[in-house]
This record gives sequence, C-alpha cells and structure tokens, in this order.
Amino acid sequence: STKDTQQIPTEEVQLEIYLSNGQKVKVNILTSDQTEDVLEAVASKLDLPDELVGYFSLFLVQERGDGGCTYVRKLQEFELPYVSITSLHSSDYRIVLRKSYWDTAYDSDVMDDRVGLNLLYSQTVSDIERGWILVNKEQHRQLKSLQEKGSKKEFIRLAQTLKYYGYIKFDPCITDFPEKGCHVIVGAGNNELNFHVKLPNDQMKEGSFKVTRMRCWRVTSSVPVANGTANPSSSSKCDVKLELAFEYLMSKDRLQWVTITSQQAIMMSICLQSMVDELMVKKSGGSIKKMQKKRLNGSFQRSDSQQTVKSPPLLDSPDPSREQVVKISTKLSSVSLRGLSSSNSASDISGNDFHGNYAFEGIGDDDL
Repeated sequence: STKDTQQIPTEEVQLEIYLSNGQKVKVNILTSDQTEDVLEAVASKLDLPDELVGYFSLFLVQERGDGGCTYVRKLQEFELPYVSITSLHSSDYRIVLRKSYWDTAYDSDVMDDRVGLNLLYSQTVSDIERGWILVNKEQHRQLKSLQEKGSKKEFIRLAQTLKYYGYIKFDPCITDFPEKGCHVIVGAGNNELNFHVKLPNDQMKEGSFKVTRMRCWRVTSSVPVANGTANPSSSSKCDVKLELAFEYLMSKDRLQWVTITSQQAIMMSICLQSMVDELMVKKSGGSIKKMQKKRLNGSFQRSDSQQTVKSPPLLDSPDPSREQVVKISTKLSSVSLRGLSSSNSASDISGNDFHGNYAFEGIGDDDL
C-alpha cells in the first residue's frame, strides 16, 4: 500500500464507522492508517478492551434502497480504510463493525465485557430484524420479554439456539446446484455454506456444504463477450460477472464442482478462508486473542492460500487451461480432509441433506 500513501497526503481526518444497528462512531485517524489502526481507534473510542479487538472486523457494506444491506467484503489488513471508502464516491457505502469469528463458543469471551456484550447484543437484534436469523412466533415472544427485562446475556443465549445464528447472509444469486440456473440464497456460518435453493419447478430445497469437505475453491471474473470480443465500452462494473466455484467431496470418492454466480463471490471466499483459518487456529490450540497478538508481531504464518486472505483473490477470466485454484487441501495437509470431522459421519452433508427426494447421485457432472 506504499503506492496509496504516496498518492494521498497523510493528514488527520474523521471517519464514520457504523455499528450493525445503524449507530455511528466517529474516529479521528490518519488517511494513511491501515485497517488494524482504524479498528483499534474504534475499539478505544467504544472502550472495548484490547484483548477483544481481535474478535471484531471492519466490513465494507453497501446500503440498498429497500433498507437492506449487502456485505461487499471484509477490509483487508494492508488496506487504508479512509482511501477505500472515499474512492467509492458514493454515500451508499459504509464501514461496519461486526464480529469476525464463527464459533459461538467465543461469544462468552465477548459477553464477559460490558462493551463487548452491547456490541454482540445490538448485532444479534439487527440480524434478527433483517431476517438473517430465523425466529418463530414463540421464540419472538421469549426474545421480546428478555429485551423488556434488559437481560442481554439471556437474549444472546436464546438467539444462539436459533437457525442461522452467526451466519452472514448473501443477496439472492444463481447456482448450478442441484441443476443449472437455480435461484439460491447462500448463508455462511457454522463452518459451512448453506444453500436455500428454488428449483425450476418452484420447489424449495435446503442443504449445506461443509468447509471441511471442500477440496479447493476459486473466484473468477468474466466480462460478457459480444461478437467474439469483449466490448470495452460496456465493461462497466456491473457487467463483470463474478463466480465462486468450489470442489466438494459429495461422497466417499466423488468430487464435484459447485458454482455460485454472485457479485459477492469475493466476500464468500473471504468467509470460507476465515472459517478454515479459525479451524486451524483451534486445532493448534490457539485462541483468537493469541491470533490477534501474533498478527501484530507479524509472525502469523501465512499458508500458500494467502492470496484469498491477503487481498481479494486475483480475478481472471475462466480459462480452463490455467485455473486459479486456491488449495485448502495443502493448508489442511496435517489434518487431511477426514481429520477435522469424520467426513462419513451422518451429520456431514452428503446430498441427502437437501430435504426432499433430491438425491445428489442423480445429478450429472456433464457440464463440469
């Protein structure tokens, strides 16, 4: 990011950071401050203790006309948040503070602190309000009465038992699974990508792909081609098509590629990568606190899949002869795909997780 620092004068500025409930925090930073510096400034402004900073991240979010919001990506370590947000020249974008871990066991560390508890509570309330967490009438009644009593901890404990708690939900998009052209709502959480699919016959199916059974994934971008040439005049941002594809162990010895076509493909891959990183940290007996400290000392070991973490993955047009594959199998080498969860356990997805009579076995790989 030295290039950026040279281009813009280093000066003090005020940056607005939003909490998930729409509240604003104004921090005084330098234009040359990196993500980590800004995160620490927000934490100190909120009185969030140092040892909890690593439990949160800053995300670039786009507000939509319908009151919803789209998570574009997590701000990367080397980024200059001030430059990132001002260079978008649009008031639709904001930087949002949100928890950045997946395992709900870490909630209790955060809830031990008053500020941590408030942040987690307001995020949970807004996730319920925007329909990211599913709540039935009875649960809604219980949550409301806990709110009225001001029992934030019990509110969160009840929320932890609800469907999709701790998931990030993506905008509706398209997948080729279980067949081409299916509309899908993807959620990332609980070490999986969850699919809520509408089949061409309007039947709804749901199922999950465990990150421990993904052999690798890649993000590609392509520009629509007209008359055999990419049309330069039409290559505005919205014309670029982004895809996330992952190779999945469907059954003991059957791998299949699954593709999601979504403008949020990069954010999805960042989620997958951070799930794998968290599993590895836990496996080695580390903690989020230690992960944070290590990163500050620059001794955090990077694996060969660093490109998805370090920056949005290098995008390139799909070119079968030169596929950009981010291997997580190498990262999991000591663990092996079977090590993290016994992959043949019934709880792990094999196609029959898609409720209904849709067996994966019936799906052809012919177009892959």
